[in-house]
Amino acid sequence: MHELSLVESILQIVDEYAAKEGFARVISLRLSCGKLSSVVPQALSFAFEVQSKGTRAEGAALELEILPAAIHCLACEKDVEIDRFEAQCPVCKGYDVLLVGGTEELKLIELDVE
Repeated sequence: MHELSLVESILQIVDEYAAKEGFARVISLRLSCGKLSSVVPQALSFAFEVQSKGTRAEGAALELEILPAAIHCLACEKDVEIDRFEAQCPVCKGYDVLLVGGTEELKLIELDVE
């Protein structure tokens, strides 16, 4: 479960920002990641709940935005959202496709603090 190490990194980032900005408590965090990044939202939420105990982020709301996966077809020039990567364009059935979205790593977008 790599979500444990992801949460550990998030909490380290929170501590760095707290030292720099001087806040005491995190009210909410907004994160984003690509659909194909292998982050399991329920596992991330559980890991955050457990690992944030006793930290500035304890009790904070965690919002995770999943960015869609997409391919670009070089044959028909279409950008198409996909559920899983198959190296074939669902529009023209061509095989000259590039994965252009959905692999983004977990990113901290916003912190609401006090």
